Amino acid sequence: MIDQPEEITIQTPTLRLAARAWGPADGVPVLALHGWLDSAASFDRVAPRLPGLRLVCLDMPGHGESEHLPPGQGYAFVDTVAHVHAATVALGWERFCLLGHSLGAAVSAVLAGTFPARVRRLALVEGLGPVTEEPKHAAERLARSIEEEERKRGRTPPVYPSEDEAVRRLEASMSRLSHEAARTLCRRGLRPVEGGVTWRSDPRLRLPSRLRLTEEQVLVFLGAIECPTLLVRGSEGFPFAPRPMSARVAALRDAEMVELPGGHHLHLDTPDAVAEVLREFFAPLVHAC
Repeated sequence: MIDQPEEITIQTPTLRLAARAWGPADGVPVLALHGWLDSAASFDRVAPRLPGLRLVCLDMPGHGESEHLPPGQGYAFVDTVAHVHAATVALGWERFCLLGHSLGAAVSAVLAGTFPARVRRLALVEGLGPVTEEPKHAAERLARSIEEEERKRGRTPPVYPSEDEAVRRLEASMSRLSHEAARTLCRRGLRPVEGGVTWRSDPRLRLPSRLRLTEEQVLVFLGAIECPTLLVRGSEGFPFAPRPMSARVAALRDAEMVELPGGHHLHLDTPDAVAEVLREFFAPLVHAC
């Protein structure tokens, strides 16, 4: 297994992004994207089990140790896709693979459909595209988002007396997340403040989205993906609606689906099983190096 990651900084034209890089510099370039309110630590247990890859686990904007967006800017999904693309440019990667979990899987899928010639392989854990909404709800959603932001402006995030208490709170809020997995996320996700610790993530990440893509738009992005795609889902993971998910899978040109025992964070709770299918998926590129 790979011993220790390298902490790196990726400077894009607009943001300073933090990341953990695993594996040799000349390994197969893979950008790993975590889920909502998680961080690069989301891959701490699976990354050491993936030899031959240059696995750069990004703290997405507003998460982990990456910069928060300036006041007045929001974390729109499509803007996050653009920030991630900027990170690949800053890394100097012309072609690369993507590994995403949950929100990171949604961002990865849309990025792969936006720049299909640049993505060699796409591995998605517990996710395939973003949450969607019918156009008729757009005005109501925008109003709720603006009002919620105005209502919460200036509020400070909760402070926990200790890391142990934050771990307990995280476990309680996420079903089937093991104690060890919760502690892994908290190590990078917390920062010390007066009176204890609080979350590093930007509180604005919790605000409702201004607008959401439609299901038809998501299918266009998925249909544009050219590379082989691996879908990994947990047997007790997120309850995706069967009909839209079936249509999304059908839109992919070259897809393989694997179900493994576990919940939504199975890559943290059962890293050996997840790493095994990921190694097999990336093996053709590793062996070609």
